[in-house]
Amino acid sequence: MKKTLTSLAIAASLLAAPAVAADKLLLKTPIAFSTELPGLGSPIPRVADQLALMSGGTLKMKVYEPGKLVPPFEILDAVSTGKINSGYTTAGYWAGKIPAAPLFSAVPFGPEAGEYMAWLYYGNGMSLYQEMYDQAGFNVHVLPCAIIAPETSGWFATEINSPEDLNGLKMRFFGLGGKVMQKLGVATSLLPGGEIFPALEKGAIDATEFSMPAIDARLGFHKLVKFNYFPGWHQQATVFELLINKDVWNETSDQHKAIIESACKASMADSFAEGEAIQHAALIDNVENNGVTLKQWSPEMLDTFRATWEEVAAEEAANDAFFAQVLADMNEFRDGYALWKTNAFLPRQ
Repeated sequence: MKKTLTSLAIAASLLAAPAVAADKLLLKTPIAFSTELPGLGSPIPRVADQLALMSGGTLKMKVYEPGKLVPPFEILDAVSTGKINSGYTTAGYWAGKIPAAPLFSAVPFGPEAGEYMAWLYYGNGMSLYQEMYDQAGFNVHVLPCAIIAPETSGWFATEINSPEDLNGLKMRFFGLGGKVMQKLGVATSLLPGGEIFPALEKGAIDATEFSMPAIDARLGFHKLVKFNYFPGWHQQATVFELLINKDVWNETSDQHKAIIESACKASMADSFAEGEAIQHAALIDNVENNGVTLKQWSPEMLDTFRATWEEVAAEEAANDAFFAQVLADMNEFRDGYALWKTNAFLPRQ
């Protein structure tokens, strides 16, 4: 009888104990953006902390600063081949490999953060996002893991008052917006964040865009170029991704998968909030202490950018069937969302 009671007590204690995944997983995660950049690189260390905490230490992430393990522009290939098992980056960096990739990063005149997340999580966005990598032959599982609000439109040494003022400029520019600028006569290049200031300093580029004011401040653009333009028509929101090698993902326990997914969804909210909280202080500092002039694009310039983007979008869709499919799906979702947005939100002053 005593033995039976002991057995029952052991069984009861096992049932009462919290479920813990039997396997252990270490995600070695090189990142494309320094953790010193708030809202851009800062989210991923917080994700790492949450993974360890929520899993009771059975799931850990080791974060490697840009270039320490894998160069930023090589993360996708490295994760796909299994050289590393994960990486944190943005899909827009793969435009040369996958034409549709920038649509999952930032779209000119595209969705703001709330709308972007709505399409990803409750439209067809996530299924198309994964399909994109599968179709292109990359052995990765993708999770959105951070998002930021609008970026600045760029930093210039002189005022830009007409499209003609852009012609002949050499400028660092990202994603599909770069194709718009190319059509307007700008020679664009895509440089990692750490290479932009030296390129400006040496005259290799005349102007740049990178991110939000608080992020740009860390890179010191205001020391070299004094005209900061808004709004960021090319990136009204930007999504950042956690890539995990698909073989590793498939072998991961359901508990660990749920923890990773939950941590990344939480990071989407947290990164957005962090970015929104700190921009005004950076703008004030730029004007009052750094001699920066904040400029708004004229309606005529915005019309030029929009019309040129529509040309680029049509050309990209004609050249790549999957780009066309994703863009059409996003636009259909946005057409429906516009009915809600127009009726529910206060008009902008």
